[in-house]
Amino acid sequence: MKAIVIDSYGGKEQLKEQQVEKPAIMDNQVLVEIHATSINPIDWKLREGYLKEMLPWEFPIILGWDAAGIIAEVGKDVKHFKVGDRVFARPATTRQGTYAEYVPVDEDLLAHMPESMTFEEGAAIPLTGLTAYQCLVDFAEVKKGDKVLIHAGAGGVGSMAIQIANSIGAYVATTASDKNDELVKSLGANRVINYREEDFSELLEDFDAVLDTMGGEVLDKSFKILKKGGKLISIAGQPSAEKAEQHEVKASDFWLEPSGEQLKKLANLYVSGELKPTIGEVFAFTERGLQDAHELSESHHARGKIIIKIKS
Repeated sequence: MKAIVIDSYGGKEQLKEQQVEKPAIMDNQVLVEIHATSINPIDWKLREGYLKEMLPWEFPIILGWDAAGIIAEVGKDVKHFKVGDRVFARPATTRQGTYAEYVPVDEDLLAHMPESMTFEEGAAIPLTGLTAYQCLVDFAEVKKGDKVLIHAGAGGVGSMAIQIANSIGAYVATTASDKNDELVKSLGANRVINYREEDFSELLEDFDAVLDTMGGEVLDKSFKILKKGGKLISIAGQPSAEKAEQHEVKASDFWLEPSGEQLKKLANLYVSGELKPTIGEVFAFTERGLQDAHELSESHHARGKIIIKIKS
């Protein structure tokens, strides 16, 4: 099969097109013929070697952890899926990623794609949707009427988080540039703070939860707007335990646990019209396409999700 692989850590030029063996599946897995995948920051962070201590894999490595496609093969212990099913998944974090024509996926990480969902939409949801869901629902336990701040609302995780918080009935504030003002309002943001001209930490107070996607100074300032007992979760840094104690809040960093069950919940939100992925740019499944997609992701100015179309 065709895949885009890396044979060593480094810049985007490490992404090379190769013919590799089609993967074999285990009894509890299916083989998904991928129609679309997407780019996430973990992809280029891993490519650069930032995660090599945490994930000490051998080369070659196929990056990518979002899959939307059709089941081509089913392991003998698989009960709820069959060949020909349209599915989407955030596969397990292995060196056999989704920049490839086929990927093995554990049955419990799969969900059926709704009929009306395109493969591009299916590829845009899993990693960012599960991240937003686990941060807001599992960790922050957001409920109707809560006040929630979501940083970078026009980004992949931010755009999902606004819609999930909105579907719960929370009041949602977000930070965005003025060019994304209309977009984040259309997703359900009640208040938009133009981060280039305004300081969110001087404008907001008594919030129940913050989802930080930026790290650094933004993460540190986020403590100031929380009420006592509030919750702060960051996908971009390690919140200070000292500051959490000082402000009497609960704070944590985040690592995603892939889940087919939670993907089904996101599929239901899609069907009800409460969750629609924002698709930014779509790139071809070529060496150049992946390199350009990585460059855009690394700029931190991508709007919505960056998609790679693998099959037309």
